[in-house]
Amino acid sequence: MEEILLTSQVASMTRNPEATLRYWRHIGRGPASFKLGRRVVYRRSEVERWMAEQEAATIRGGAA
Repeated sequence: MEEILLTSQVASMTRNPEATLRYWRHIGRGPASFKLGRRVVYRRSEVERWMAEQEAATIRGGAA
């Protein structure tokens, strides 16, 4: 079964405050999340996919 992460864990992974993740969720940005009971959770694969998208969209420099 895939690892499920709490907001605090995603904040640590992405080095963004939990409040930023909550705001992104509110405006429909950031990694995909869902509610499990009363908690907002994230699939690790979705967080990693989102991080890779951010990297691809903003990468600069390096060898061509």
